[in-house]
Amino acid sequence: MRFDVVTLFPELFGPHLAHGVTRRAFERAVDVRLWQLRDFGDEPHRRVDDRPYGGGPGMVLLAEPLLRALEAIRSDRGAAAPLVHFTPTGRRIDQAVVQAFADGPGAILLCGRYEGIDQRFVDRHVDVELSLGDFVLSGGELPALALLDAVARLQPGVLGDQASHEQDSFSDGLLDCPHYSRPETLALSPREGEDAGAEAGLARVPAVLLSGDHARIARWRRERSLELTWRRRPDLIAAAEASGALSKADLRFLASLQL
Repeated sequence: MRFDVVTLFPELFGPHLAHGVTRRAFERAVDVRLWQLRDFGDEPHRRVDDRPYGGGPGMVLLAEPLLRALEAIRSDRGAAAPLVHFTPTGRRIDQAVVQAFADGPGAILLCGRYEGIDQRFVDRHVDVELSLGDFVLSGGELPALALLDAVARLQPGVLGDQASHEQDSFSDGLLDCPHYSRPETLALSPREGEDAGAEAGLARVPAVLLSGDHARIARWRRERSLELTWRRRPDLIAAAEASGALSKADLRFLASLQL
């Protein structure tokens, strides 16, 4: 799997690719190559942007340097790959998008800057437009890093336990359940704003998680996942119900929450 990243700031990628659990994927399975867009800019100053036609603030990335970069990348790859442009107008990245890229051969990731990219290049060459959400960033580098990280952790052998990503939020269309670890009883300081002299509260791990009854634990986790999703992302519950992903037990539990 190979990802080619076109960016004005390749130095933003190095630290992320070299650290953390996903480093295993970038060393073994996910080949990331960084292309400095200015290397394809107009001489003598390697210019890659100019003022927009029609006036207005900001600058627009020029089509010609992008065309030269794309030609160089496709020549180097020797195989077809989709060109992905990160833009607020694109489809929001979700787990289904991540899984599709994780199962594929990779892509060319175009990190825009300034007011955007000459639309003629987008219309002619961009295959996929993606967004992190309904907000505006300074450029496409952060969405590209987010996509690379999400794809990398789905590669075999990257996580210590292959089942880890199967239990993540969104993997089954729902939010993940809460998780607990040692100690069983935890002394918590008063919240900010509470009486400074108040005694520390004791928070305990839910008893079911200490029971050793794996069937009960699995059901508890499922119900907590359903409850959290119902409270925070009811749209996901509606989508799961419409797709038939909820069992009769799931639906009975959700009905009980509304009583």
